[in-house]
Amino acid sequence: MSIFHGLSAFPITPADEHGVVDADGVTRLTAHLSAAGVDSIGLLGSTGTYAYLTRAERRRAISAAAKSVGGRTPLIVGVGTLRTDDAQALARDAEAEGADGLLMAPVSYTPLTQEEAYQHYVAVAGATQLPLCIYNNPGTTHFNFGAELLERLADVPNIAAVKMPPPPESAVADELARLRAGPVGRLAIGYSGDWIAAEALLAGCDGWFSVLGSFLPKLARTLVTAARTGDDATVRHCNDRLQPLWALFRAHGSLRVAYAAIHHLGLSEARPPRPLLPLPDHEQKKVDEALRACTDEQA
Repeated sequence: MSIFHGLSAFPITPADEHGVVDADGVTRLTAHLSAAGVDSIGLLGSTGTYAYLTRAERRRAISAAAKSVGGRTPLIVGVGTLRTDDAQALARDAEAEGADGLLMAPVSYTPLTQEEAYQHYVAVAGATQLPLCIYNNPGTTHFNFGAELLERLADVPNIAAVKMPPPPESAVADELARLRAGPVGRLAIGYSGDWIAAEALLAGCDGWFSVLGSFLPKLARTLVTAARTGDDATVRHCNDRLQPLWALFRAHGSLRVAYAAIHHLGLSEARPPRPLLPLPDHEQKKVDEALRACTDEQA
């Protein structure tokens, strides 16, 4: 089975106010996720604030994570950046430090054309032997993958998966069926946007790229396992309990909520990189209440 199947947990990357990665903090978070039995760890994703870190600090984070999991849990590393040659260098760094796969968003300042994005992915996919996942995240990149582009990329050697953004409510099953009916169906197809996770899992997606899994991995695993075994009732019950947390994700962005959550759970004291600010106290309280409801039920 591909490393892009199942529950992929996307933790924050603890760093100080100067962007220096806390290697011990990375070790604690990734070891915690590995021990919880996630199917993979998505290091340096959007929740891992890859765009705010230098090449040297990204490599420090990968090294710490690879040592902490010791090959027990596949490590998928984000290599998105503006320049193609820099993305190739980041991919080689990840491979050298022990990553098992790559994840790349089409980061840009000048908007990319479909052909420019295609050539960018071809170049980075060929820089290493690692399987690469297309990171389709228009909410942050403002780039939309056309159907033809995804189909062309499905034929590129080493491209093995696509991480799709949440479609409109109740549209996951139709979108997944459409993608699988064409060339994109050769790839592992996963979804981000945790509030549509239950819908995507019940529709039979290959992977869940999860922020929730980075701080409540056991609960996230319960959702995945229930969906795999056809226990729709458990999936829907868990999803109902998570509605307050999903509302916070939509209102503030999952990254900000993730930082608040790890504080509440005692996993890290890290703060988001400036100019991002922690949630105000009254919103932090809502996160605490949402987490307490979830963790009380798990207990």
